[in-house]
Amino acid sequence: MATAVQYREFGGPEVLEVVEVPTPVPGPGEVLVAIRAVGVNPVEWKQRRALRPTGPIIEPRRLGSDGSGVIAEVGDGVTGWQPGDEVIIKSGAGTYASHLVVPPEKLVAKPSGISFEQAAAIGVPASTAYQALKSLGVGEGTTLLVHAGSGGVGQSAIQFARLWGATVIATASEPNHDRLRELGAIPVAYGPGLLDRLRAVAPDGVDVVLDAAGTDEALEASFPLVADRQQIATVVAGPRAAELGIRAFSGGNPVPLTAEEQRLREEAYEVVGDLLAQGRYELEVGDVYPLSEVVAAARQSESGHVRGKIVLIPEDPDS
Repeated sequence: MATAVQYREFGGPEVLEVVEVPTPVPGPGEVLVAIRAVGVNPVEWKQRRALRPTGPIIEPRRLGSDGSGVIAEVGDGVTGWQPGDEVIIKSGAGTYASHLVVPPEKLVAKPSGISFEQAAAIGVPASTAYQALKSLGVGEGTTLLVHAGSGGVGQSAIQFARLWGATVIATASEPNHDRLRELGAIPVAYGPGLLDRLRAVAPDGVDVVLDAAGTDEALEASFPLVADRQQIATVVAGPRAAELGIRAFSGGNPVPLTAEEQRLREEAYEVVGDLLAQGRYELEVGDVYPLSEVVAAARQSESGHVRGKIVLIPEDPDS
């Protein structure tokens, strides 16, 4: 038997259930992955609370899109992969589990120098940050402001921007400022007076803003700093983007990603893998929970006080 997490009604963390299910079997052109680590993303609790449109629940709903593990079995016709290969699942469906069947195109080889926990932390944060900054044209000479700089998306955005030659200012609570400095960003504290503090470090304003916080404070402090609101993008407050005149990449945006934006997200996995192998990129794993404690992990994710990425570990030693 395998283990999986599901919910049968919308609500808080308490609606999550850890259940035993038959171990899935890969069909032709499919691969069975024994999952070693699962990445927790804020979008999952927002969907569970019906804060993002997901349609009615007809049957128990699984969750999770990021994970890493070891191939346990390959179906007929699969080439290029074999049992024992260590992999990252990209844009999967139902990764909160001990085993998952996926198509081979959803797999990327896990770099040998990183842990399964780090591999599960790449996913949504890195692909979101990479696509957003590419779409916004961040590069040499750009001054970028990142809100929620110490979170998964924020830390990825800082690193990409710095690698591409940009100056980065990042907001976060003061206990996380040392981490922002380590990544090469200029830290600025949240709270009353935010705009004044931002103007002190960027008297001429900024070129681009990436909002991973979604708060009124973050957005309102951004507007006076850019000449064109189309150079502000949010990845969390998508439903408000049109009325505010800013851009949105997912984050609840009713306008889906373009084919090019989706391609950039897929490209990010390979890019990060190469950077990790070169020692030019860091992945910060936050708190790690056993899969059986998914309710506690979900509560922490909803609290908003998360640095790095929360990770779940299936307890089955044979997974």
